[in-house]
Amino acid sequence: MSGRAGSVPGGAGPGGLPAVDAPACTGVDSPGQAASVYRALGLRPVINAAATLTRLGGSLPAPPVIDAMAQASRQFVDVTELQRRVGERLAMLTGNEAAYVTSGAASGLTLSVAGCVTGPEPTARESFPPIGPSRPRVAICASQRNPYDYAVRQLGVAVVEFGADSGSLRRALGPDTACLLWFAGEHYASGAPPLTEVIAAAQTAEVPVIVDAAAQLPPVASLWHYTTELGADAVILSGGKGLRGPQSAGLVLGRREIVEGARLHGSPHHAFGRGMKVGKEELLGVLAALEWTLAQDETALLAAYEESVRRWIDGLAGITGVRVARGYPSEAGQPHGRALLWLEPASGWTRDSLVDALWDRDPHIAVGVAGEAVALNPQTLEPGEDRLVLDAVREVLAAGDRRTRSPSPGR
Repeated sequence: MSGRAGSVPGGAGPGGLPAVDAPACTGVDSPGQAASVYRALGLRPVINAAATLTRLGGSLPAPPVIDAMAQASRQFVDVTELQRRVGERLAMLTGNEAAYVTSGAASGLTLSVAGCVTGPEPTARESFPPIGPSRPRVAICASQRNPYDYAVRQLGVAVVEFGADSGSLRRALGPDTACLLWFAGEHYASGAPPLTEVIAAAQTAEVPVIVDAAAQLPPVASLWHYTTELGADAVILSGGKGLRGPQSAGLVLGRREIVEGARLHGSPHHAFGRGMKVGKEELLGVLAALEWTLAQDETALLAAYEESVRRWIDGLAGITGVRVARGYPSEAGQPHGRALLWLEPASGWTRDSLVDALWDRDPHIAVGVAGEAVALNPQTLEPGEDRLVLDAVREVLAAGDRRTRSPSPGR
């Protein structure tokens, strides 16, 4: 199977699973038609050279995803049973024990940790969330603390931090520790012990390890690497980033007990996660997205990203006051490059003024930042948009001195 190039010998999926044929697309509106919907509301569309950011819409769903969601919307179904059937199929395709579709990766964090606190018994919902001085603990590496851990803190648990030394890790894994939460990606590696050591220590202490790998697609192997290869109890991924499924969806993959614990607290049960509803459209959309992703040639995809990066570097080389180079990995630690631009005084621009000027165009052009550099990411671009981004950057840089420009309110 070409979509697993370099990951599983012979083209098979994990456990020798057969290749998956993506469903045919019966028709998708063109980008121009989609843009007109937003323009009717007075909004400019966005060319996204930043990342799979939620505030920009994540990613564009693959054509089979749109078809699957449209078909799901035309017929009633037992959603609870659909959730189970979809989960069984997702687990089989990824070589995991079990799978559960959530309303996003953050929801996956919340429900998985809730399940670790209570276990999978339905009666445990009645005494959740925990109230009182004796609260269950969730271990998180101190260097990995970030705004996404609110998805866990809202449960009323006590977060206990550990450092890079083995002693602090062991102390964090006490009898009242419900689970250990690990954030995957190169940008979270600094100051943290190796994940293999963390998993080994947690297994000794009988504490489940949950890996947040929301943006770690590509590589497609993230769907099984953390669980079946490294031994984590569950991995959580976004459905609407690299998977190119519905943005309001996520995946919990891993050990059956963890998945069933998450299910216990999710919709349609009247539990903590009742408001984190997943519709029939998202369920079939995620399944279609995963089948489509497994059928892609990941090697060719990453090569196409690198071609865009080379085009940007070649096209921006030699501009006065601009230094451009390939950055690696991506902003989320994915295995592909991006173009980084450093602006010297001779350019007449600063990092922020260039970012704002690109955003002020029609359509908006969204780019990222990396330290003092402007970052151009190819992952979320449609074919040909890398050239539009290059032309826009060159035009803006040629427009003159904008160093004193005030930041745009909408950036």
